[in-house]
Amino acid sequence: MVRVVFLHPDLGIGGAERLVVDAAVALRSRGCSVQIWTAHHDPQHCFSETLSPDLPVVCVGDWLPISICGYFHAVCAYFRMIYVALYLVFLSGVEFDVVFCDQVSACIPVLRLVRHRKKVLFYCHFPDQLLTQRHSLLKRLYRAPIDRLEELTTGMADLVVVNSQFTAGVFRQTFPKLVTIHLDILYPSLNTAAFDEEVDDLRGLVPEGRSVLFLSINRYERKKNLPLALRALAALKTRMSDARWEQVHLVLAGGYDERVAENVQHYEELRSLAVSLDLEEHVTFLRSFSDRLKVVLLHSSACVLYTPSGEHFGIVPVEAMYTCCPVIAVASGGPLESVVHGETGFLCEPTPESFSEAMERLATDAGLRVHMGQAGRARVLERFSLQAFADQLYAHVLSLAN
Repeated sequence: MVRVVFLHPDLGIGGAERLVVDAAVALRSRGCSVQIWTAHHDPQHCFSETLSPDLPVVCVGDWLPISICGYFHAVCAYFRMIYVALYLVFLSGVEFDVVFCDQVSACIPVLRLVRHRKKVLFYCHFPDQLLTQRHSLLKRLYRAPIDRLEELTTGMADLVVVNSQFTAGVFRQTFPKLVTIHLDILYPSLNTAAFDEEVDDLRGLVPEGRSVLFLSINRYERKKNLPLALRALAALKTRMSDARWEQVHLVLAGGYDERVAENVQHYEELRSLAVSLDLEEHVTFLRSFSDRLKVVLLHSSACVLYTPSGEHFGIVPVEAMYTCCPVIAVASGGPLESVVHGETGFLCEPTPESFSEAMERLATDAGLRVHMGQAGRARVLERFSLQAFADQLYAHVLSLAN
């Protein structure tokens, strides 16, 4: 039995967390002993699998700050993960063969301190240094050593895996000193069993008579470009008759953590934007919704709007396609590898006009929605199944353990 420990900074609700949980479940199904170690895990804000005793979650270091006066988020994240790694190696007494870590590579040198060296698989969702702005000289000076440390410690992993061809290309450009490192592509998977359950209806969640439901699922972060969904809806209104418009509704469902100032601020910004566009009666905002409600929303929607540009991969389009829900996404990043334009959805320019044109086509053509939905489900079963993901990941873990 291969003993695998996962190290993840914050086990909340998001694409990276979904991948970590799916990876742990996949390896457990192959007979591995699995634990997830993290600096934060809130039972009220997590994926349901992490509440099961079959998937042990160990939380240490949550007393360490996530920022200092609203600044130094990166440094705090690094210190929290280094603390988790130190606790695992020196205080826990846990025996392990392979460590799967992601997002923060700074903990890898600590794992090298084990008497009998353990193998480390680092899963790169996207280079961390590209996820922050650096408009001022002070910010550039602050980030310089952090960026250098990220490149240095990422190169210390025994195996580096990325989530898409797009991310692999960005990795090569961002870390020129790691050009000789072999990268494997491991697409995120979908645990389809969770999406096959019988679903309830949306009674009480959206107004009566709204038969054409558009859905956006993303964290309440500015980089996710959620205003595009609202502005596209406003543009769609101008393209439709009053009677047809009354059938249309948008649900903005997002991961929300009240500890994160940006989540709180952006949520209010979006609500204000909906009011200014005169859309408040046609938009429902959801925060930190349950897995079951997500499945209900996907099964009930005419289309999913996926608004981020340059997204590393994006699991939401895959979830939507499996539930026979077409996807309208920005034509960049991961969706170029998951969504087939004109077959499983539409890949558009990140403008309200482009999105609203695709929305109109799906809103007015039920046959097209059915055709694209069926094609999307077939694509997921072929390319993004949990079985294929589990087989590839297990092969990586076995090669490291041996």
